[in-house]
Amino acid sequence: MASKREQLEELLAPVVASLGCELWGIDYQTHGRNALLRIFIDSEDGITVEDCEKVSRQASAVLDVEDPISSKYTLEVSSPGLDRPLYKLDQYARFAGAQIEVRLRMPLDGQRKWRGLLAGVEGDEVILRVDSENEYLLPIDSIEKANVIPQFTK
Repeated sequence: MASKREQLEELLAPVVASLGCELWGIDYQTHGRNALLRIFIDSEDGITVEDCEKVSRQASAVLDVEDPISSKYTLEVSSPGLDRPLYKLDQYARFAGAQIEVRLRMPLDGQRKWRGLLAGVEGDEVILRVDSENEYLLPIDSIEKANVIPQFTK
């Protein structure tokens, strides 16, 4: 059975695409009786406030009709930002060479939080190089959350 996030992605991806944007990812969190649905959109030309407004309006209409969330929820639409979350293997592949921060579902070598160089993707695993001697293969299913660490140059 598909997770709530997967159901929402399937429902909203065509809406976002029809407006000229890419559905980068969805965060769905429940807080007691309330929920938060955060939709991240991206585009080669960047994302404007107007893009977020259009997607929010259309997504809201589809969600009202399809009613996939039974509780009260807040809808947010934004760009992924500089510290963009990574959800899918192709996104990890696109950001190979970037520094990332990863939180695992279960500890690996006694820790859940990792930082390192995203060295690439192999099969359904993410290659994380934490230093010159240590490289880890992290199955995509073991990753709870991952974000790019913004790098600023002078």
